[in-house]
Amino acid sequence: MSAEAGSTSGRARLEEIWQNIASAGPLAIAGVLANGSNILVTILLAHLLISSDYGYLNQLVGLFLIVSTPGSAVIVAVVRRATAWRVGGRSEELLVWAKRLHRGAAWSYLIYVIVIVLASGPLADQVLAHHTRGRVIAMLAGAGLWVVLCIDRGFLQATRHYRDLSMNLLVEGGTRAVAVLSFVAISPHVLSACLGIFVAEAATFLHARSTAQRALATADAKSLNDVPIEPNSTIVRDLVAAVAAMSLLAVLQNADVILLGRQNHAASGSYAAISVASKALYFVAIVLSGYLVPEAAIRWREGNHALRPLAATFAILGIPTVVLFSAAALAPHAVLSLVFSSKYLGAQDAFATLVMAMACLSVTVVLTLYLLAIGKRWIVGLLIVGASALVAATLAAHGQPLAVARADLFVQALLAAAVALAFSFAHLRDHRWTT
Repeated sequence: MSAEAGSTSGRARLEEIWQNIASAGPLAIAGVLANGSNILVTILLAHLLISSDYGYLNQLVGLFLIVSTPGSAVIVAVVRRATAWRVGGRSEELLVWAKRLHRGAAWSYLIYVIVIVLASGPLADQVLAHHTRGRVIAMLAGAGLWVVLCIDRGFLQATRHYRDLSMNLLVEGGTRAVAVLSFVAISPHVLSACLGIFVAEAATFLHARSTAQRALATADAKSLNDVPIEPNSTIVRDLVAAVAAMSLLAVLQNADVILLGRQNHAASGSYAAISVASKALYFVAIVLSGYLVPEAAIRWREGNHALRPLAATFAILGIPTVVLFSAAALAPHAVLSLVFSSKYLGAQDAFATLVMAMACLSVTVVLTLYLLAIGKRWIVGLLIVGASALVAATLAAHGQPLAVARADLFVQALLAAAVALAFSFAHLRDHRWTT
């Protein structure tokens, strides 16, 4: 009888995992399509712009990524606070807080735009060595707007409107492709591309705001009176911890490329090619966390765990990992020649190794965001150790692509194992494995 009960329980767990895969699947597909369109735009721009303009555009895109880093942290902080209101059965307070947050974000963005207008001259002249203020303003205005729209993506996650979130990702990818390529086709200059990016972020912001308002207006609330509403100081600490974590994850993602370029400039192009392909796994992990973070936050506040959504996340993430590793191991020369052209060959022997390193980093990303979602801010300490170790190991490889990839894999694997151990301890300590 107990064996039959155990079998029934096992089937129930498996069914729940499949349900979670079905819920996260559209989000994963949308993320892949959006990132795929961005890659396609990047390749096409290389043909539409002259070489010097394309290089400058990449500098500006780098600035966009740096400025927009807090956006992912904002999502984590909003999800944690919004789920506290919902699980606490206080939907009216949630609406009031959302309006106040939107109003504060609007004023903050206005001040931010004024600052970048004033600082655009020195930034363009002294940092980027280009006398082009308009490009800097357009690009950084778009980056700031992306951070603001992450507030509404956080609300979509907290209210479990994953299909609306998926559509928002598609809106961003689609409008960016259309706007950037249309503007550059009319006027093949960097400013056209920057304006296209800003227009895309504006369209994405409007879509996110409208869908988030509908989601908040219809959000269900569970009245669990023993769930405390955290003070404002807690959301500030959550935000600071999330910003630190995302910044360290960015170091773990990019340190090898930056340091190899400094030590061996001749191999930087070929290594960048395998890096761009391998790091697709990182972005898939970030997209899938859009499903996992709210599930973890909501279930944790209810006294449960989100291990089955976590299992579904890893199951989906395993598909592109296997496909990419197979391609990198079996036909690295053909894949790189087809996607990037033969002039980017040279580091293909390190391709499969770097894919495995990024697979380990993806594990770290998923578990880190899960831990942040349940308020475990100490994970930042582990990331500091890992990022420091990666920098040291990469420098010791002296710019040789295969040695750098192996050093990356060694550190990323150790860090993923340490984070997994810390994750297990966090659950065991709270006695939620069997909930």
